[in-house]
Amino acid sequence: MKSVRLTREEGELAVKLARKAIEVYLTEGKVIRERYSGVFEERRGVFTTLTKGGMLRGCIGFPYPIKRLDEAIIESAIAAATQDPRFPRVGIEEMDEICVEVTVLTTPEKIVADPKDLPKYVEIGKHGLMVQMGPYSGLLLPQVAVEYNLDPESFLSETCMKAGLPPDCWLSGAEVYRFEGQIFKEVEPRGEVVEVIFSN
Repeated sequence: MKSVRLTREEGELAVKLARKAIEVYLTEGKVIRERYSGVFEERRGVFTTLTKGGMLRGCIGFPYPIKRLDEAIIESAIAAATQDPRFPRVGIEEMDEICVEVTVLTTPEKIVADPKDLPKYVEIGKHGLMVQMGPYSGLLLPQVAVEYNLDPESFLSETCMKAGLPPDCWLSGAEVYRFEGQIFKEVEPRGEVVEVIFSN
């Protein structure tokens, strides 16, 4: 089933919900319980990304649609601020300098193809990737390929390395999944929320 795309208003609501979840948690230690109707009642995968001065400050989410979207946004936002092992926990005072970004995912679909043909099934700017091999898995959002100017082959290799696997594991038996993401982000901290669309 094709996932319903969010309207601009719903995307703005998603980003504001993520910011509120982080700020309430950092100040009061409480997880907000806000629930919205419509698309927010659907189970969707989602990632919350935090950037500070244009640099990544945290990114965590749910690849698969296992929770209601509003619930998944709240949990991924708090985790991005407090549990990303690559960064120290975000301080509440930092939230004045952090831009919040929410990426709502379609369900990952396995690419069934000869390994050497996999790059043909990866559209830069449209697809994010997930790689699984044994106990290892890694995921990169669609915007990563654009931001780092990756071609399909290097995007596949970077996803393998994100999983802690050799960069060429996509050629040697790793399962590769693709998904699409709808991205909404603050233009500046607490500022206007826009949808990010990559032109091909």
